[in-house]
Amino acid sequence: MFTCFVSGKDKIIFVTKEDHETPSSAELIADDPNDPYEDQGLILPSGAINWNCPCLGGMASGPCGEQFKTAFSCFHYSQEDVKGSDCVEQFRSMQECMQRYPELYPQEEEEEEAAAKPDEAKKDSETTETEVPSTVEENESS
Repeated sequence: MFTCFVSGKDKIIFVTKEDHETPSSAELIADDPNDPYEDQGLILPSGAINWNCPCLGGMASGPCGEQFKTAFSCFHYSQEDVKGSDCVEQFRSMQECMQRYPELYPQEEEEEEAAAKPDEAKKDSETTETEVPSTVEENESS
């Protein structure tokens, strides 16, 4: 006999060995492309933007979410020959918002500097390692 608990969004089922010995009677249902909870990717079957897509990295939420949505929508639906060339103001507004929150939206230069710091630390430790043996050799020859 199984026991079932519901904890928030999760359903926890405990089963016995006997429960596992009988074949499952579960029927698999084909995926519903209109299921709002199914992962649809960036563009929904309707052609609308899926703001919950993990591929957006949470950009649609947060302090600049509305500016991001406006700029991204403009680009997505742009009919210009150079796609998005009519969206400069929207992207400028989004960039200005992001600059007000540098801790949430680091600039590329800041990311590159942060990525370079471990390399510099590694170079420093390599320098120290090469300096130590030469010091040891000098002490041995004295």
